[in-house]
Amino acid sequence: MIYLCVLLEFEIMKIILEIPDNRAISLMDVLRSISYVKVKTLTDSKARLLSEIKDAVDEINLIKASKKTTRNAEDFLNEL
Repeated sequence: MIYLCVLLEFEIMKIILEIPDNRAISLMDVLRSISYVKVKTLTDSKARLLSEIKDAVDEINLIKASKKTTRNAEDFLNEL
């Protein structure tokens, strides 16, 4: 997985790309050749953490938009 920061009009856009290992090296070479692009490789654990955080935020947004329902914390604890 590649973590990429791009500077655009004084703002920084961070993009996470999932690329097959056999293609990543050539893309990394291209990205590193662009002066305004900073490339940083993530460890698998950091990539997994970011993915889980994104999933949690997406779920919260669905709940806020009333597209997903929540359940009572007491019911959840009783289930455990």
